[in-house]
Amino acid sequence: MNRVILVGRLTRDPELRYTANDIPVVQFTVAVNRPYQSRTGERQADFINCVAWRNQAENLARYMRKGSLIGVEGMIQTRSYDDQNGVRRFITEVVCDNIQFLEPKSARQEYGSYPNVNQYDIPSQREKPREEHKDPFEDIESHFDVSNDDLPF
Repeated sequence: MNRVILVGRLTRDPELRYTANDIPVVQFTVAVNRPYQSRTGERQADFINCVAWRNQAENLARYMRKGSLIGVEGMIQTRSYDDQNGVRRFITEVVCDNIQFLEPKSARQEYGSYPNVNQYDIPSQREKPREEHKDPFEDIESHFDVSNDDLPF
């Protein structure tokens, strides 16, 4: 079985290219935070190379920018080629079957392409002004004599 699921941020703007047969393709890197910190307290991240084809490639290039939070599902693929100097190079990448945009469009507009955010800083709801939420049930009159402590939820 060869399945990979990643959640992370794009390290740069995706660049859409086309093959000789006019098939859209985009290669990109996702910064995925490790679940622990180093001894010095720094967050560590892995930078995973990915490739998407056809409609997914076009949508990724059209709607996502550097710093965008995405989810990627796919399989690991390895390949090799000979560079200009005749040296054999090996590449390991995730071939994406499914890409999910994990932020609302408003967050992408509000933070833009995250020019001042490094790959470890994740904008959170705490950074946005909090709105006061009104209790949706406060104006409802009830004729039942039941206390909130007696409710099962």
